[in-house]
Amino acid sequence: MASLSGKTIFMTGGSRGIGRAIAVRAARDGANVTIASKTAEPHPKLPGTIHTVAAEIEEAGGQALALQVDARDEDRVAQAIAETADRFGGIDIVVNNASAIMLADTENTPMKRYDLMQEVNARATFCVTQAALPHLKASAKKGNDPQVLVLSPPLNLDPRWFAPHVAYTISKYGMSMCVLGWGQEFQEYGIAANALWPRTTIATAAVEFALGGEPMMEMSRTPEIMADAAHAVLTQPATETGHFYIDDEVLAGIGKTDLSEYAVTPGATEFMPDLFL
Repeated sequence: MASLSGKTIFMTGGSRGIGRAIAVRAARDGANVTIASKTAEPHPKLPGTIHTVAAEIEEAGGQALALQVDARDEDRVAQAIAETADRFGGIDIVVNNASAIMLADTENTPMKRYDLMQEVNARATFCVTQAALPHLKASAKKGNDPQVLVLSPPLNLDPRWFAPHVAYTISKYGMSMCVLGWGQEFQEYGIAANALWPRTTIATAAVEFALGGEPMMEMSRTPEIMADAAHAVLTQPATETGHFYIDDEVLAGIGKTDLSEYAVTPGATEFMPDLFL
């Protein structure tokens, strides 16, 4: 099986949820993982900090670097990229996982929240990847199949994905448009850029607090399905680029079609479809 052993991953927003699961899965291969997130102190309602995830990475067999980073701050991002490269000798993979969500119509979206979503989603994805690009180019020259993975949906201009939450959709599609461009732009460097999105809702804080609470959580899958799908994508050759992957399709491609282990509710057969699918 393809492995991430020895690879260095720079991960945004990995203190909990999908990012944490991707980081721990990579650590089981022996990867080096930087957790670059704002959460350095425990949140009163949400579990996980950069330090708790770093401990999980080390326990799983990887090497960890916990850095408090606001991905909207380009100077701090550049510093964190440099710290990662200094610590591990380079960067092979960037996972743009940090995201902000508010599902509201135009009238009920404060401009402060609009700006937050644009900055954390589209802008931070661009900023982090831009800062890491010299290291990804160096990784390509070593034949390490460098990758950029963005947690964003396939592009679909059907108005039904815009009308209920224009601001959020613009911000997430901004991330996807980065993939669309980078998939072609980075080919000359030997760097892959792909997107990954879940078929169903995933049991994360975003689903619990923004999409419907406990009933929605019970109809979701665990973050580990995204972690296993991300692992499959990140271990591909860098020639596989510009794709908008869906988690279950990725797993089917490697022969895994029984997804029962990922159900939050054991034995569940019906799940809530995620947004944009």
